[in-house]
Amino acid sequence: MSSKSGIFHKATEQKAFDTEHRRRITHSLDQYQISHEAGKEQFAKLPLARERAGFIRRKSLEGLDRYLIEWESHFKRNGGKVIWAQNAAEACEQILGILRKNHVTKVVKSKSMVSEEIGLNNYLKTNNIHSLETDLGEFIQQLDNEPPYHIVNPAMHKSKEDVAQLFQAKLNITSEAHAASLSEEARKHLRDEYIDAGAAITGANFLLADIGAISITENEGNARLCTSIPKVHIVIAGLEKILPSVNDLSLFLPLLATFGTGQKITAANSILTGPRRRNELDGPEEMYVILLDNGRTDLLAQVPQREALACIKCGACMNVCPVYKNIGGHSYDSTYPGPIGAVITPFMQDYNENIHLSYASTLCGACTAVCPVNIDLHKFLLYNRQKFMSETQPGQSDKLMWSVWKRSAMKRSFMNGGGGFKNFLVKYFFFHNWSKHRSVPKAAPKSFNEQWMSQRKPVKKVVSEDEE
Repeated sequence: MSSKSGIFHKATEQKAFDTEHRRRITHSLDQYQISHEAGKEQFAKLPLARERAGFIRRKSLEGLDRYLIEWESHFKRNGGKVIWAQNAAEACEQILGILRKNHVTKVVKSKSMVSEEIGLNNYLKTNNIHSLETDLGEFIQQLDNEPPYHIVNPAMHKSKEDVAQLFQAKLNITSEAHAASLSEEARKHLRDEYIDAGAAITGANFLLADIGAISITENEGNARLCTSIPKVHIVIAGLEKILPSVNDLSLFLPLLATFGTGQKITAANSILTGPRRRNELDGPEEMYVILLDNGRTDLLAQVPQREALACIKCGACMNVCPVYKNIGGHSYDSTYPGPIGAVITPFMQDYNENIHLSYASTLCGACTAVCPVNIDLHKFLLYNRQKFMSETQPGQSDKLMWSVWKRSAMKRSFMNGGGGFKNFLVKYFFFHNWSKHRSVPKAAPKSFNEQWMSQRKPVKKVVSEDEE
C-alpha cells in the first residue's frame, strides 16, 4: 500500500462519519440538482447534444497534433506567444521567467485548476511574488490556506458563517453572514488589486483552433478584469482543451453551464485572440499561453482511458458520485477529485502512489450517466485497476488466499457448509475491518441452495404412451 493510500483511508474515515460535513455537502448538491434539472430543459434533444459533444471532443483528441499546430499558428499571427511545457516544473519556471522579465511582483489570478495542478501559487510565493486569487471561492480557500474542494465550487464545504469568521480573522472585516454582504466585502477588497497587479494568470476553458483564440467562461467578471487591466496576461492550458472551431462553443457553453452549475449559460463568456491591438482601449500588452502536457500524452497513449481527456471539467460526475458525497473533495488529496480525478490522476502524477483512487468507487455508473460528453468513467476505473494488477506481482499471502477461495467456491459441499463455520471466519478474519462501523453479519444455518432444494417439490415424470 502506498503512503498516499494510507493517508487517503484515514481522511475518508474521518470525513465519512462527520455528520455536519455531510449535511453541508448534501445541501449544496441538492441545490445543484434542482438547478441542473431546470437547466437541462433548454435542450430539445439532450441525448443528441451529448452525443454530438462527445464526438467533437473525441475528434479533437484524434487530431490533437494537427489542431494544436493550427491553433498556435493563428494565435502567433495575432501577436500572442506560445510556450510548450512538458511538466509542472517547466511550466512554473517559464511563468517565473516571464514575470521577472517584466519586473512583476504582484499577480492576480482567475480560477484555474491547471495552476492548482502545477502548484503555482506556492511556487510564486517561494520566489517572492504575491499571487492573489480573485474568484470568490478560490479567494476564500486561499485565505484559509486550503486547496479547492471542488473544481467548480471551490468552497462548497464552507457555510456563510465560516466565511464571515474567516474574513474577520484574516481581513479584519466584520460582515453579516449573508452571501450578498460577503461578496460585497470581497469585491471591495479585491478591486484595487487588479490595478496594482503587473500581470494576470488565467486558465482556459477551451482553445479554438480555427481562430487561434482562448475561451474563458465565468460568473463573477473577475476573469475579465484580470485580462483587461494588467499589462501581461499568462494563460495556462492543458493540451487537451482544443476545439476545432469557434462555432463549437454554441454547443459546449450551454452544456458546460448546465452540467457545471445548473445555469442555462454562464454570466460572462470571453473569447481572447491575443494581446491588445492599436485600436483597442484595454487588454494586455503581452499575452502568453503555456501549453501543458504534465502526463496528458501518457494518458493519450492508453486505450481506452484516453477518452477521459475529452472531459470539459464541469464537475457533474462529482456531484452525483456517492463516494464524493461521503468523503468530500479534500480526502482525495488530488487536484481533480471524484470519478474523473480517479481516472486521470494516476497518469498525471506517480501511478503507483495514486492508483488507490481508482478503487474509491462503487462502480454504480452514475458518473457515466451524467457526463455531458458521454465518457465511460466507471469502465475506465476498471481498466485502471486491470492495468495495475497486470503490472503488479501479487504476494504469496494473496496467492494463497485466492487459491483457497477459488477451491472453496467451486465446491458445493463447502459452500453449503453450516453457518457456524462461516461465522467463525468472519469473526476471526474480517471482524476488525467490518465491525468498526457496522454490525457483524451472521450467516444463515442453511445456505440458499440448501433451502431451495429442501422446498422444491419433486417433479413427477410424465410417461408417454410410447414409453409404456
